Amino acid sequence: MEISHKKSLILLTVASVVVFFLVYLIGYTIFQHKSYNFMVKQTSVNKVASDDIILVVIDDASLAKLGRWPWKRTVFLEIFDFLENRTEAKVYGFDAVIIAPDTEFPENDRLFSQNIGKYNRLVAGVGFMYKPFGDEDDKDIFNENLLFKHDIKFIDKRSEKYKEQSPYQSFTPFLKDYFYNIQSLGAVNTYQDSDGYIRKTDQIISYNGNLYPSLALLMYSKATGIKEFTLTDSYILAKDGENRLKMPVVNKNGIAYSHIAYYKTKDGIYSHRKISAADIIESERSIKAGKLPKIDPEIFEDKVVFVGSNANSQALQDVKRTPVSDTFAGLDIQATNFNNIEKNEFFTEASPLYDFIVILTVFILVLLLICTLPIPVALMCTSLVMFLYFIFTFIMYNNRIGIGLIMPEVFMLIAIGFGYSYRYLVEGRKKEKIQSAMGKYISKDVMQNVVSNIDSVKLGGKRACVTVLFADIRGFTSISEQLSAEEVTNILNEYFSALVPIIEKHNGILNKFMGDAVLAVFGEPIKNENHATDAVKCADEMLKKVKQLQAKWLDEGKPKIDIGIGISTGEAFVGNIGSEERLEYTVIGDTVNTASRIENYNKVYKTKFLISEETFLRVQKYVDVIKIREVSIRGKAKKINIYEVLRILPG
Repeated sequence: MEISHKKSLILLTVASVVVFFLVYLIGYTIFQHKSYNFMVKQTSVNKVASDDIILVVIDDASLAKLGRWPWKRTVFLEIFDFLENRTEAKVYGFDAVIIAPDTEFPENDRLFSQNIGKYNRLVAGVGFMYKPFGDEDDKDIFNENLLFKHDIKFIDKRSEKYKEQSPYQSFTPFLKDYFYNIQSLGAVNTYQDSDGYIRKTDQIISYNGNLYPSLALLMYSKATGIKEFTLTDSYILAKDGENRLKMPVVNKNGIAYSHIAYYKTKDGIYSHRKISAADIIESERSIKAGKLPKIDPEIFEDKVVFVGSNANSQALQDVKRTPVSDTFAGLDIQATNFNNIEKNEFFTEASPLYDFIVILTVFILVLLLICTLPIPVALMCTSLVMFLYFIFTFIMYNNRIGIGLIMPEVFMLIAIGFGYSYRYLVEGRKKEKIQSAMGKYISKDVMQNVVSNIDSVKLGGKRACVTVLFADIRGFTSISEQLSAEEVTNILNEYFSALVPIIEKHNGILNKFMGDAVLAVFGEPIKNENHATDAVKCADEMLKKVKQLQAKWLDEGKPKIDIGIGISTGEAFVGNIGSEERLEYTVIGDTVNTASRIENYNKVYKTKFLISEETFLRVQKYVDVIKIREVSIRGKAKKINIYEVLRILPG
């Protein structure tokens, strides 16, 4: 049993380790992003975007007023003219990439490209791509000119292991005239996780041997006048007067990217103030005509503006899946990135190692609670730990720090399961030891009956027909006087150890040892109609076993020991006697006394095995007997016949 118990513990330990890592690997993939989304969405409602950022959007209202898409590109110049010449906006970004020529209005393309260079506060978007340029001739021209599309100086203090090139092999193939004339280009690349959600954005890209800034970072440079940025293993740093930047980043595959700290959205699409592009164009045309503009240019004073499109038209719809909304405007992602940089409001995510350590810690903690404390206390403490961890997680997310939510809670539940499995094994082992120990004091059958009816153990019992066997050692007092106490004890232990299994073998229970005597009961609590026959067969085998012991003891120089057995069948009280605090399962009644008195007649008639008449009537087909005579039994008015059993008949 000890080996089995150890094997069970080993198997439980191995299972715990295997399940731990399987659930961790699978659950981390399934739940980590979901819990991230849930917590970001819940905590972002407390974060309001800056009023200093305005979105100018080509929306459905713009298409309704100015006609279907595509517009003439000179229309964009009207937006830029308004922002550049009519407002005091710090900087404005154009979240669009001009690639295909306008074959319907080529003259407008030419005017657009020629004039795009006059806007000093404009930063347009550039998208880096994994595939190479389609035309090798354009490759060198584009790469060489890209270096002049920003004026930021980067100080690279990264470790050598992070100074690798990004996987980007090209960027959007602009109209060449537009590309040559535009003053500033910033990367608009965002990082889409495996589940399709955007949680990160590229800030600095290692491309073609140089570092290139994001649209938001370049706009921040123009808005603040900061021209020098330091890139370390963990941060992008900058400082100029009151403007200080310490952006936490992750350097991976030649890209320094940051986690986006999202803000509250009112409609699930925009978190910043939005103005229809049609209103800006109408205002510019009104000013040129000497009329009051629909949009007051003063509202843009010291503001940062992002221009882009998001309409239901297939070519213009630009919505992304983000933790705060599945229909979040792509333009607003760029604005949110700038908002983070300007306000130093960044989101950081715990590393997988940190999450693993947290999971392992709470798993072990709950396991210890379950294994060591009483069950109600353990469950209460575990529930408290789970609740406190949820509160802790909420506080961390509210402070823009992302940690695992679901996985630690899942592993606490798993720990409860393993903890109770462990307790089951340990307590089962303890129960086995207790039963084994108690089996040495009371009958195993009685003990099993108590265990199986543990909730109904009480004083009382019932009357039942049983057969009682009483066995006593002849002349044990004189024998014990010849031996030391230790020798007497050794002989009795060997004697009882030999007889008890025989009693159990024949469906009897050892009711008690009384000095050198044995009292066994057949028929209760083990139900058996043939209890008298079992008792007689048991007695016969006991006598044979004593003969074997006599030969052994003779060889060992020990005295000869004989026994006498008396058996009686009849009604007796069987059950629990004593008090509520201390019970004893026993058999009481005339049948017990009769068995003892019959055994005493062995001394009178020089016999070893006597049975009562009631017992004889039940077993007469199975035994060869001699009727002794009628004898008086103390406590009984009538005499009874007793019989000596000579042998058990075969069959």
